[in-house]
Amino acid sequence: MKTDKVLRKQLHALLRGGNAHMGFDEAIAGFPFEYINIKPPNVSYTFWHLLEHMRIAQHDILEFIRNPRYVSPEWPDEYWPPKDQHAIKAQWRKTITGFRADLQSVQDLVIDPHTDFCAPIPHAKKYTIFREMLLVADHNSYHIGEFIILRQVMGIPPPDKW
Repeated sequence: MKTDKVLRKQLHALLRGGNAHMGFDEAIAGFPFEYINIKPPNVSYTFWHLLEHMRIAQHDILEFIRNPRYVSPEWPDEYWPPKDQHAIKAQWRKTITGFRADLQSVQDLVIDPHTDFCAPIPHAKKYTIFREMLLVADHNSYHIGEFIILRQVMGIPPPDKW
């Protein structure tokens, strides 16, 4: 198998999750709605805040790659919802739907044989798509692990786990 195909296959698997870490859908499976606005002990944000942060960050990276006119949110304040903001079911669903859609777009970039991983991004010459894909995978896996640990702390593991 050509190196390019192997790289795309492995990076795609990393973004999906399920090898060394749980994937997004498995991590949120069966999450009870009544907990979305709860702050676990010694944590300054809610479960929804964490997922919304993941959505915002992933969307930011994707738009940074795709759109030369894109302006990133201000760090750190605009990468998280306000600490006192509570989500309703529609916001929870919108966060999950948005995260999934952008993750699919990221995966589509990875599997597209026309995506040149190593070329500089035309409007950001210091960066490559490969670097940005690793950043998405790294950030997502970190926070998915965090989400699962916080579920454990709260005694609400995903179905059929632990």
